[in-house]
Amino acid sequence: QVQLVESGGGVVQAGGSLRLSCVGSDRFFSDYAMGWFRQTPDHEREFVAACSWSGGSTYYADSVKGRFTIPRDNTKNTVYLQMNSLKPEDTAVYYCAASNRGPYSDYREYDWWGQGTQVTVSS
Repeated sequence: QVQLVESGGGVVQAGGSLRLSCVGSDRFFSDYAMGWFRQTPDHEREFVAACSWSGGSTYYADSVKGRFTIPRDNTKNTVYLQMNSLKPEDTAVYYCAASNRGPYSDYREYDWWGQGTQVTVSS
């Protein structure tokens, strides 16, 4: 059982930046692809970004491409979501997730999830 703990959420003005962190408990963390998703009330969980086990391959939703990055540090069992040029429409609860299968954009391909962290972007 992999436990994931997110941190770094908060309130930021439009145009600002935040960095979310997700720490994994499993010593095999480096074997997993990692993803970030977000969700707002009455909406399905939305893909944001994903990376391969090494971090060498990364994938982004069109809505965040060029503004967000997903670096990871396997020595620290941590994946990050660096969010720049934030917009009010980025407001959501952000979740990190781990997958045994690959860095997919479909949330159903992920096996373990964190508890989520709230990001609020004010206009």
